[in-house]
Amino acid sequence: MHIPDGFLNAATSIGTGVVAAGGIGAALRQTGKSIAVDKRVPLAGITAAVIFVLQMLNFPVALGTSGHLLGGALAAILLGPWMGVLVVTVVVGVQALVFADGGVSAIGPNIFNMAIVTALVGWAVFRLVRMVTPPTRWGVLTATFLAGLLSVVASSVAFSIQYAIGGQGGAPLPAVFGAMASVHTIIGIGEGVISAAIVGALLSTRPDLVAGAADLRGQSVGSSRGTVIVGALLAAVLAFGVAPFANPNPDGLERVAIDLGFMDEATDPATATSPLADYVVEGLGENALSIGLAGVVGALMVALVAWLIVRGMRRGTPSR
Repeated sequence: MHIPDGFLNAATSIGTGVVAAGGIGAALRQTGKSIAVDKRVPLAGITAAVIFVLQMLNFPVALGTSGHLLGGALAAILLGPWMGVLVVTVVVGVQALVFADGGVSAIGPNIFNMAIVTALVGWAVFRLVRMVTPPTRWGVLTATFLAGLLSVVASSVAFSIQYAIGGQGGAPLPAVFGAMASVHTIIGIGEGVISAAIVGALLSTRPDLVAGAADLRGQSVGSSRGTVIVGALLAAVLAFGVAPFANPNPDGLERVAIDLGFMDEATDPATATSPLADYVVEGLGENALSIGLAGVVGALMVALVAWLIVRGMRRGTPSR
């Protein structure tokens, strides 16, 4: 779902970037209002790390097409919508600037689509579904699944609108919209399943760490340090044990671009020469060790940045 350089014209990328900057500013303000009483600083970092690694794990969704987690709905359900926006923003930013995943000129649209839209739409769907389902574990998991599914579809619609405004390549707009929505509905099912599995595991072990299920929380059964250790181990296992076997087929956006004839508009990002470009370590080749190391380095980077942002905001917020 990462938009490369070249798909959107400069005016559309800049305009969407301005809107994204406003969304990030709102997320910072809203997080700052609640962080003084919120103990989720360590969880913000580990959520960023796990989402980063999960985004490396492309899974097959159709013949010749793959998909991967976006993570905005999951982050919102775990951390609340505004902190969720910040966490996924960090992930998308590091991916573009260090791993050459997504265009540098398209970083604004990518943050808007993958962080802001997914987190806020996912949270809205989650809350609406919870209002009409029983206040039980299964109610939370149903809401999580639908939030993940519809957040991905909403992100694909956001790209379609951006393409309608300033897309390059001249693809028919109804075809872009239909293809994006259909393939990302399938990808969204995978997103919903993965998100529900993670939330379900936390509800069984640390329900106090699921912000969206505050009404179901029991007593905490573990320390924040233990959660960080488990999360770090999970990220490392996924990076070394699963990421090297990710499906190599084009993701949903790439498949649509190939089928509709605007893939040739994509240009190499300015960060294509990064030593970690394409999620491999320069000099080690494309193998399991190289991919695993790149994944671990990326997970550590996003965890540190997210932790520093949230920790800094907490320290800068007056106690109440």
